[in-house]
Amino acid sequence: MKQLADLVPVILFFIAYKSKGYVISFGDISYELDGIFSATWVLIIASAIHLLLSWLFTKKLEKRLVYLFLAVLVFGGATLAFRDEIFIQWKPTIFNWGMALAFYGSQFIGNKNLIERALGSQIELPKHIWKRLNYTWVANFTIVGALNLVVAYNFSEDTWVSYKMYSAFGFTFVIAIITAMMIAPYLKDDESKPNQQ
Repeated sequence: MKQLADLVPVILFFIAYKSKGYVISFGDISYELDGIFSATWVLIIASAIHLLLSWLFTKKLEKRLVYLFLAVLVFGGATLAFRDEIFIQWKPTIFNWGMALAFYGSQFIGNKNLIERALGSQIELPKHIWKRLNYTWVANFTIVGALNLVVAYNFSEDTWVSYKMYSAFGFTFVIAIITAMMIAPYLKDDESKPNQQ
């Protein structure tokens, strides 16, 4: 459920972008949505609200959401300041590659890598499986970041916006399935064991 909530700002970005030309009126004030720039404003505001709501419900600031918001604020702010979409197009790559570096580097700091720190309280796995899972997430973040640049530089802005929307769901789903498949053999299902009397 949390992963779906994380995608709400991306969904709103997509909707705002696709609503280009739509006029929003507040009394005497009206604003015409202008594609990537209006969508970037929506992404910044939605990301801030998402971070705030996450903090209100959990009473803690999740580092990943803070970093994501800062990336949106910096790259979105640059897009708006310079009226150049390339900054917001680079944001997913910088964020994903930053996450890849964090996951990779985490195995050299302390006794647990990031994936074990996130899931270790919920499941027991052999050390080599935690390491393999961590590398899988590193690969995911690296590939997602690289593919974003391929689409940003080789396809239209409209294609990139659609790609950003659908790939957010797609890659989240794929990495969740891969993680579940890697963990599944180590789950203990006591109910499946026959009763011994």
